[in-house]
Amino acid sequence: MIVRAHERVLVQGITGRQGTFWAERMRDYGTRIVGGVNPAKAGARHVGLPVWGSAQEAMRDGRIDVSVLFIPPYGVKDAALDAIEAGVKKLVILTEHVPVQDAMWLLAAAREAGAQVLGPNTAGLVTPGECFVGFMPAFNERVFRPGRIGVVSRSGSLGTLVCLNLVQAGHGISAFIGIGGDPIIGTTTRDAVRSLDEDTRTEAIVIVGEIGGVLEEEAAEDVRTISKPAVSFIAGAASPPGRKMGHAGAIVLGERGSYASKRKALEEAGVAVVPTPSAIPAAIAARLRGAVQETR
Repeated sequence: MIVRAHERVLVQGITGRQGTFWAERMRDYGTRIVGGVNPAKAGARHVGLPVWGSAQEAMRDGRIDVSVLFIPPYGVKDAALDAIEAGVKKLVILTEHVPVQDAMWLLAAAREAGAQVLGPNTAGLVTPGECFVGFMPAFNERVFRPGRIGVVSRSGSLGTLVCLNLVQAGHGISAFIGIGGDPIIGTTTRDAVRSLDEDTRTEAIVIVGEIGGVLEEEAAEDVRTISKPAVSFIAGAASPPGRKMGHAGAIVLGERGSYASKRKALEEAGVAVVPTPSAIPAAIAARLRGAVQETR
C-alpha cells in the first residue's frame, strides 16, 4: 500500500490525544486530512476539521480514500468494519493488542470488499515530499528525504533507522511501508514488495525483517520475479531458537522463521542480506550500479 498526496484521509479517533496530535502533523506535512470520526462528538469541529459520527456519514459528505485508526484495541473491529462498509479502500490500523479473532474478522471483511489493510500494530507509511499516514517522523528531512529507494519494515523504529542511514548516505526514500508486528496483519512483506516493484518512482527495495513467522520467506518467492534490485536486513540473528523476541509474531519454531532460513531464502532469490542496518546504503549503491551496468 502506498498513499499519494491527492488521496483523502479520514482519522477515526481524531479527538483523542494521539489522534489530535498526529492529525495536525499529517495535515501540516501535506496529507489531505478531511476530518475525523467520534460518535460522541458528531457535528462538532476539532482542530478546524469536521467530526462525523461514523465513516459512513463521512463518506456521504465526500469521497474517503484512506482511513487511519487511532482506536483502542477492543474498538478496532467495529471502527474498521464501519470504514469498510462505507467503501473506504485503504485502512491503516495503528493499534496493537487487537484481539486475534477481531483482526481475523475485519481482514476477512476487507478482502471481501476489495479493501487493503495496513496493520494492525503498524507505525504507518510515508511518501516523502507528499504525505504520511500514521505516526512516522516524515517531517524530519534527515530521515525522510524524497528519493528512489523503497523501504518495507515490520518495525517502525528499525525502519526509521534504515531510512536515516539511507538519507545520511545521500540516498532518498520513494516510499516507506510499515507492515506491523502482529502475528495476523493485512499487508504482508510480499504485498509491500509488490507495491514497490509496481511503483514507477522506486528504483530499489530494502526489506527490513525480523526472526519469527514466514513473511520474508514468502516474499522471497516473489522477489525472484521483480525487476528491481533488493537488499535486506533481518533483525534477531543472535536470538536463541524457540524464544519469543520483540514483536508478537517474532517466535521461531523449528527451522522456518529462523534467521538462517530467512537469509537463505532471500539470498537464493538474489537479495543481498547485510549484517547491520548501517551496511544497507553501500549494498544498495552496489546493486544500483550493477543494475545500470546490466542495462547498457
